[in-house]
Amino acid sequence: MTVTTVPAYAAPAPKAPLERITIPRRPVGEHDILIEIKYAGICHSDIHQVNEDWGQALFPMVPGHEIAGIVAEVGPGVTRYAVGDRVGVGCFVDSCRTCANCLAGNEQFCEKGMTATYPAGPDGQPTYGGYSTHIVVDENYALRIPEGIGLAEAAPLLCAGITLYSPLSRWQAGPGKKVAIVGLGGLGHMGVKIAHALGAEVTVLSQTLRKQEDALRLGADHFHVTADPATFTELAGSFDLIISTVSANLDFNAYLGLLRVDGTLVNVGAPAEPSAVHMFSLIIGRKSLAGSMIGGIRETQEMLDFCASHGIGSDIETIGVEQINEAYARVLASDVRYRFVIDTATFAN
Repeated sequence: MTVTTVPAYAAPAPKAPLERITIPRRPVGEHDILIEIKYAGICHSDIHQVNEDWGQALFPMVPGHEIAGIVAEVGPGVTRYAVGDRVGVGCFVDSCRTCANCLAGNEQFCEKGMTATYPAGPDGQPTYGGYSTHIVVDENYALRIPEGIGLAEAAPLLCAGITLYSPLSRWQAGPGKKVAIVGLGGLGHMGVKIAHALGAEVTVLSQTLRKQEDALRLGADHFHVTADPATFTELAGSFDLIISTVSANLDFNAYLGLLRVDGTLVNVGAPAEPSAVHMFSLIIGRKSLAGSMIGGIRETQEMLDFCASHGIGSDIETIGVEQINEAYARVLASDVRYRFVIDTATFAN
């Protein structure tokens, strides 16, 4: 039976605590599927959005773009999925489908603007995310979750997983390559797991020794503390690829100094303030400073299949919906290893 209104947790205003509300979901259309959400990951970007750190947003806001669940209903024209299938939804739920980027499988860079899972699409109309019990999406923007991953562990892959898989794949991390991951949080721990599975030699660069044991457990070969200036001397010219997962404004010149000739420093973290880079940090050694976001639908499915075949899921702490505000505070305090995932069955409590 089609669901038209469902419970959700939403921020009623910027920086306000999240609270339970009821939201509408559109009827299941010709090519839509209705997903009963089982788990929804809490991404740090959810907190940025709620706090309007990235500009004015729409409220009430239902966050959540790391969604895993089960198909509960399909439209008459659906061919990709059937009731009972395990599926996920990531950061966007539609795009124009006709621009060069969409046709190339880069829907995340749709020239007309992708429709974000939340808080709004390119037309400015509100969209509601995964802190809810159900969502309706076009079948072409859902992902199949292989049986090799638990739904709870799979949910964060829809953002954190693809955010790291995409640059690791694009810059060809693999055997013979030395890769450094800056930061060991929700993003960074996925970078370590995936880079290790790809066959690269993996180093974690972190401010303190606190997570060294975890880094080695997750698959890192080496761990170095960036608060020690000697690290940048010892590791100068060491890496083919560095991926920064942190939102802090790094000394990019120092990190560029860690690259080999033709090496690349990729940012997936998004500092709020502009960064300063000396051109000679790039010119000497023919180095590159790059950015990466998420992936398109095809690449995200590729990532899920890769993770399933290598037994990779996110390290999670499962919480009930009543713990969301507490979880937000703990994320800001870096008190999670490594992703909070909401069990939506707790909406029934």
